[in-house]
Amino acid sequence: MKTESTVNPFNGYVAIVILILAAGLLAFGIVTQSVGLIIASALVIILIAKGLIIVSPNSSKVLLLFGKYRGSVKQNGLFWINPLFTRFTYSLRARNFESEKIKVNDKMGNPILISVILVWRVRDTFKVAFEVDNYSAFIKIQSDSAVRKLAGSFPYDHFEDETATVTLSTNFDDVNRALENELAERLEIAGIEVIESRIGYLAYAPEIAHSMLRRQQASAVVAARHKIVEGAVGMVESALKLLSEKHIIEFDEDKKAAMVSNLMVVLCGDSETKPVINTGTLNQ
Repeated sequence: MKTESTVNPFNGYVAIVILILAAGLLAFGIVTQSVGLIIASALVIILIAKGLIIVSPNSSKVLLLFGKYRGSVKQNGLFWINPLFTRFTYSLRARNFESEKIKVNDKMGNPILISVILVWRVRDTFKVAFEVDNYSAFIKIQSDSAVRKLAGSFPYDHFEDETATVTLSTNFDDVNRALENELAERLEIAGIEVIESRIGYLAYAPEIAHSMLRRQQASAVVAARHKIVEGAVGMVESALKLLSEKHIIEFDEDKKAAMVSNLMVVLCGDSETKPVINTGTLNQ
């Protein structure tokens, strides 16, 4: 596969000096009515003027001579080249691309919405000009394809696959690195350098978003309840131990069970408890 070659064009300021001298000769030929001088100086002016090019910073010129690639100019400034060259201008600046949100399935088959943000620039002007038909459209299509492959390689989160080491919603660095490698490989043919790529948007598709939210809420409630019960058991155990060590009250098994039940209700209940005052004995 052919790649770009850099050419060093002739200094444009020297060409400007020659152009001014040719213009002076043309004026002199007109005054002296010298046909040969007029024709020669006019040809020089046309060739010099047609061959002048200006290359801006972070820009390039791709040069063709009768359909054959002759090289690329990446230096910035004023230059003179063969006036028969056909020229194409390509920007070398870094550019952003944000894909549309597309619906894909993750590794577990759940529909999700995802988009990618890509920072890229032209690295090889020959490949950009001749290896692909439209490099902007090529970037868009390949980005969508890479995102689909990425989404199908990882689960959305650990709820569906608890053994997964990498998920789309948690391991951002690993996921973005995998996306960047995939895009760099796909865009290499077009001479595009991937500077950075990352997930721009990630969410469950609307048809399952509500169910997934309820599942996450339920999991959070279960985890919170487990923590509350664990703490309550420790508090009850500490209370019984302290009462026994200080000989404040002696409990038989029935009274101990009743006290444990009451404490667990107080500590684990959702609503505020209302105490009942017993003015008699403990047996009443």
